Amino acid sequence: MPDNTQAQARSDLAAAFRWTARLNMHESVANHFSLALDEAGHRFLINPNGRHFSRIGVRDLIEIDAHDPKTLERPDAPDPTAWGLHGAVHRACPHARCVMHVHSIHATVLAALADSRLPAIDQNSAMFFDRHVIDERYGGMALGEEAERCVGLLADPKIIAMVMGNHGVLVVGASVAEAFHRLYYFERAAETYVRALQTGRPLRVMPDAVAEKTAREWEDYPGFAEAHLREIKAILREEGSDFEG
Repeated sequence: MPDNTQAQARSDLAAAFRWTARLNMHESVANHFSLALDEAGHRFLINPNGRHFSRIGVRDLIEIDAHDPKTLERPDAPDPTAWGLHGAVHRACPHARCVMHVHSIHATVLAALADSRLPAIDQNSAMFFDRHVIDERYGGMALGEEAERCVGLLADPKIIAMVMGNHGVLVVGASVAEAFHRLYYFERAAETYVRALQTGRPLRVMPDAVAEKTAREWEDYPGFAEAHLREIKAILREEGSDFEG
């Protein structure tokens, strides 16, 4: 990745961390975002261990190699679960350029339900129609075999989100803008669904054909994800944020 493109990528990723914290979609000093730097996706950026999302800037992002077994011996080693999960994704799924994993409130509520499917009950949830998978075999933190097992569910490039049962959510995209856009809308869709369930009234679920049509329209909508991130960065800059410092 050329230097100017990598600088842009770092700026985008740092902004995504800051805005995720602002939306309270993060958790403590946990959760992780990563972004591939090379074509194979094996060299990638990730957040440092123990750093709050609201304080992450471009200089804090660390670059690691998904095939380097000594990564956790580095003085700036990432969180072990971050290395386990994101390293496994970047080794196995080159189409997943950007990977975002959080324990956001409503997505995690969805992950706690016996049926964790997200039905197409509104325009936002239709974005994920037939494009999300559910991991129903949670076996502990995302280390070693657990991480590799989760990644097996992401092999189909059509899949853009994984509800990690008893855990949280993971989304992927071709860029920071695309992945963050999906993360934002998944949480919004999960919140709408959870609130709809709370009414106790019947749900108005779209017919499959309409849901698929809407999902494709989301995919073809020009420049929406890029505009979303561009405006976030503009707001941060206007506020004097140091995310690019």
